[in-house]
Amino acid sequence: MKTIRLSSLLGTMLFLAACVTINVYFPSAEAVEAADQIIRGVYGEGQEPEPQPEIKQQPDTSLQLPVGDTPVFVSLLEWLAAPAQAAADINIQSPAIRTIRASMEARFPKLKPFYGNGGVGMTNGGLIEVRDLNAVALRERKTAKTLVADENRDRIALYKEIARANGQPEWEADIRKTFARRWIDNAPAGWWYQDNAGNWKRK
Repeated sequence: MKTIRLSSLLGTMLFLAACVTINVYFPSAEAVEAADQIIRGVYGEGQEPEPQPEIKQQPDTSLQLPVGDTPVFVSLLEWLAAPAQAAADINIQSPAIRTIRASMEARFPKLKPFYGNGGVGMTNGGLIEVRDLNAVALRERKTAKTLVADENRDRIALYKEIARANGQPEWEADIRKTFARRWIDNAPAGWWYQDNAGNWKRK
C-alpha cells in the first residue's frame, strides 16, 4: 500500500514539474557583448575573436532534497522544477544576421561624414535620423536621407532577427534597448545622440 502511495506521489510531482513553464531570462551581459561585437564591426574597429562557447555547469541531478521544515513533497517539487530556470547566450551568427551586418558595414563609410558634421544623429531608440539638414550640402541631402532610411531598415531587421535566431521573439524590445545604448557608447567623440528625454547632445 505504501509503495502504491509513493508511486502516486512521485507521479504527481513529475506531472507538476513537467507543467512548469521554462523561464529563459534575457541575458543582459551577453547581449551587451553581442551588441559591441556587431557595432565595432560596423564602425570599422575590427572584429573581436569569435567567442568560445562557455561550458556551463550542469544542474546537480543527484537526488539531494533540502532538509528543514519544508514538507517533503514541496521540496521534491522545487528540486524537480529548479532546472526550469535557464540562462541563455546570444546567437549572432545566423545567415540572416551576417547578411544584415555586411550591409551595415558596407554602408558605414558613406554615413560616417554625416555623423561627423552633425547632419545625422543617433536616436535613443536604436535608430538614426537626419538631425540637421543645414549641416548637409544641398547636393548630398537626398543621399543622406536614403542612407538613413536604409540603415534604419537594417537595424530594425537586425534586432528582430537576433531575437528570432535565439528562439525568443519577446526579446526584441530588450535587444533594441541594448543596442540603442551601445551605439552611443561605442561612438567617437563629436557625434550627436539623443538622451533619454529625446534632447540632442554631442559626445
